[in-house]
Order: sequence, then C-alpha cells, then structure tokens
Amino acid sequence: MGFHDKLNTSWRLRNSMLCVGLDPDPNRVPISLRGRPDWIELFCTAIIDATAPVACAFKPQIAYFASQAAETQLEHICRYISEAYPDHLLLLDAKRGDIGPTAEHYANEAFVRYGADAVTVNPYLGTDSVEPFLRHEGKGTFILCRTSNPGSNDFQSLHVDGAPLYTHIARRVAGEWSRIGECGLVVGATHPAEIGVVRDIVGDLALLVPGVGAQGGDVAATVQAGQDSTGLGLVINSSRAVLYASSGEDFAQAALAVATATRDEIRLVSAG
Repeated sequence: MGFHDKLNTSWRLRNSMLCVGLDPDPNRVPISLRGRPDWIELFCTAIIDATAPVACAFKPQIAYFASQAAETQLEHICRYISEAYPDHLLLLDAKRGDIGPTAEHYANEAFVRYGADAVTVNPYLGTDSVEPFLRHEGKGTFILCRTSNPGSNDFQSLHVDGAPLYTHIARRVAGEWSRIGECGLVVGATHPAEIGVVRDIVGDLALLVPGVGAQGGDVAATVQAGQDSTGLGLVINSSRAVLYASSGEDFAQAALAVATATRDEIRLVSAG
C-alpha cells in the first residue's frame, strides 16, 4: 500500500485527521518515569497506546531523540507503531535537505532504518536534494512550504516573479515533484489564509499542518481553509498540548482527553 492509500485508509478508519507528535522533552518527564534510562520509550509507547483510537498518524521529531542519544529507543518506537498500529501513518519529522548523495543516506535513514511511511524534507537545495526521497516507492515526502514559526516570513513570504516564494514551492511540488513520487506539503496552522492559498494550488495533495495546540493555531480556520474536495486532506499535528497535558501518573489518560477533544473539534468543523 502506497503513502496516499495508507493515509486515506487511516483518515477514514478513525474518522480523524489528528496527528500526535512525539517530542520527548527531558525537562518534562512525567513524575512516574523520572530516573528511568528507558523513559523515552516508555513515555512514547504509553502516549501511542492511549491516543491511537483518535489519531490517524504519529510524528516522532528526530531531534528530541538524537539530542539524548536515544536513536535506538526511536527505532523501537517506530517498530512498535508499525507492528502494533499498522494502519496509522508513521511520519518521521526530520526536515532533511542536502546534496543528492547525502540525501540518499538521509532517505535510507528515514525509510529503511526507521521504517517511516513519510518524512519531512527541506526543499531549499532543489530537486536533486529531494528526488532521493521521492524515489522510494510507496513512501511519502512532506515538503516544507509555509511553516508555523515566526521567522518563516524572513524568506517564505518574499516575492519572486510577483508571487510569494512559498507559492512557487507549492507549484513545484504539485507539478514536477508529484510526478516523481508521492508528495505532501507542510503548511503551518498559524497561517490559515495561506493554507487556503496552498490548497488552491495543489488540489487534493495532503497537507501536514503543525501549529495547533501549544503554538496557538486555530483548528476551525485550519480545517475550513485546508480540507480537500472530500472533506479530508489534512494531517493536523498536536505535540506538546497532548504529550504534556499532565505530569502525573495520569499523563496518558490526560493525553487521550486532549487528543480526543482536538479530534472532535476537527470533526465538527469538517462535518459542517
């Protein structure tokens, strides 16, 4: 099953466009896991088990693991998702971008070492830096387009040939790059009007939308601007708001409560 087919299946099986981000922060370890050398794996697995019924995808952020020399735990977590929840999309948030031969190794890292269904990629170096990811059959590549961070305006909004740079990226992804492999785009929830601009350019391509929850993105505005012609089309990520809903022994149950509320808000808007 290819990337787009798997994502469509996951959306429909759980009637959910919520993605749970896995960003294990050593400064926010739940009380019950403090002092455990394997706390990252235990924490993430508990979150996965709790939120799987209301999520379509899980998104480990590789930096949170690499900074703690926890790549082996990340391997275990990715394998656990693939085996225990095979219908969920496993999306590795790596934002890789490098020259072609190096990009081939980054692509193998994501798709072979970690077994991800999709990965995030930076398009700044151009086609030859993205193509190694696109050439992995059945895998998805989410290309950064209009990101949610405050500094995104520094370059992404600059006008090139009369249009913002991010719209040129969207057109390249929807055209040339989608003919090479299975693509999506990353568009932040903090820019709902521009989500609509990107949607108009790319048709029904999947959009990964970070920025709801702790970053303050508006769910209703995001869904209204970004849903595709079928009422789906979005992978709406929430990380910190779900992961750190509680630092007590009830952290997993609290995560489920926040994830369910977010899923329900998305459903309500998309159904309307």
